Amino acid sequence: MSGDDRVQMPAVKEQDAGPSPIDSGTESREPTPRAGRPHGRRNRILFMASLMLTDAVASLLAFYVAYLLRGMMIGPKIGPFSDYAILATIQLIDTLIVFFAYKFYHRRHAAILLDEIYRMFGAITLEYQRLMIVFAWGAAMVLIPFGRWGHGRVQRSLQRRGKGADRVLIIGTGEVGRMVLQKIEHTPGLGYRVVGFVDVNGGPPTVLGVPVFGGIDDLPHIIESQGIDEVIIGLPEASHEELVGIVSQCEREKVSIRVFPDVFQIMASEVTISDLGGLPLLTIRDVALRGWKLTLKRGADIVFSSIFLLFASPIMMLTALAVKLDSAGPVFFAQERMGLDARPFKMLKFRSMRVDAEANGPGWTTKDDPRKTRVGTFIRKTSLDEFPQFINVLMGDMSVVGPRAEQPTYVEQFRRSIPRYMERHREKAGITGWAQINGLRGDTSISERTKYDLWYIENWSLWLDLKIILRTALGVFLDKSAY
Repeated sequence: MSGDDRVQMPAVKEQDAGPSPIDSGTESREPTPRAGRPHGRRNRILFMASLMLTDAVASLLAFYVAYLLRGMMIGPKIGPFSDYAILATIQLIDTLIVFFAYKFYHRRHAAILLDEIYRMFGAITLEYQRLMIVFAWGAAMVLIPFGRWGHGRVQRSLQRRGKGADRVLIIGTGEVGRMVLQKIEHTPGLGYRVVGFVDVNGGPPTVLGVPVFGGIDDLPHIIESQGIDEVIIGLPEASHEELVGIVSQCEREKVSIRVFPDVFQIMASEVTISDLGGLPLLTIRDVALRGWKLTLKRGADIVFSSIFLLFASPIMMLTALAVKLDSAGPVFFAQERMGLDARPFKMLKFRSMRVDAEANGPGWTTKDDPRKTRVGTFIRKTSLDEFPQFINVLMGDMSVVGPRAEQPTYVEQFRRSIPRYMERHREKAGITGWAQINGLRGDTSISERTKYDLWYIENWSLWLDLKIILRTALGVFLDKSAY
């Protein structure tokens, strides 16, 4: 479709009917005995110990940097560094205690740097009361996250090679189970390794090349013999009784249990527990962006889009000139899209296709679409074609961050086939979004993008917007899914 990234619903792959790697062609699916979980626990302890050592070194280095800065201000009166050894030791112990209190050493997988900085801010701030310590606070805010970033790179690299990765068992061989498998296989840095599947009715010998060990009744034996660390339940069709039974079977073996949100359908966000006169209830967060938060987000949109358009204007002028010289037709392409409350608006982009691209009606944009111009191919890959959308943001039709805007024709099509699709329109459409930075751009499932959009709507914060903008800016030239 001219001027937009179009996606197709991916076809669900058929289950592999080939021989199971466990039984080498036989019908038996008896799991092969493997080492138990102690090895996995040992790896987690090593990761935790090395992370504590990283934090300790960074904390002491931060204190030394503070000492040097203070020395530059007051000169020799500061005295030798040995005079501050006790204070440095107190800071080190205090840092480790506070980090333990904040559960910074309970993680199994490396965190994103931006998330580390955000969580560190409050924890490190607790430690400092006096003046020289302000310097140490500033240095710690830089050095400790940097040290954790380096530690995370090493940890992800090791887990990508299978060292210290959690052994995962997926319950359910349907579309959800296969989607979870593909996500884990495509992102090895998550630190997971799928050992196999369990199906309600036993299932086929293999699914996408991964063995199916048996049915729900076999869970305790499979978890123990395969050394499973984590179980992911992907059964959207399971009843309440079935789900409780599965969780009960898993809990007998003391493994971590995760449930894919589709099991509850309505849960796209964080769930809290409340009560009604002593009766426990689950509280599901609704739209987070209400009241004064709307004003805050709108103010941030105006400031950010104004600054962006000011500094990007030379690039936009050169892009406009290149589009005009490359092919006949207008510089901009305006297309009707659906925004807040499903109201239509004209979304602006630099034209990347021939003028007659939609002569036969709108159609899907493909990777090697012959309708694209030479300049259009480049500006789409680098996302330069989307710069004019900041004008839409300034005018109030869009937001910098939000669900992707779609054409009315496709909105009507998706609303009939995708549950909760229209709830995306409870907020303004965005130039970038939570789905895009998580790889759901281009030839990806609209259904999956909708789930990410709903999570964003129900969990909005200004920090989340900032993180999405920063990750978009860092990845814009590396995004291989853009075409």
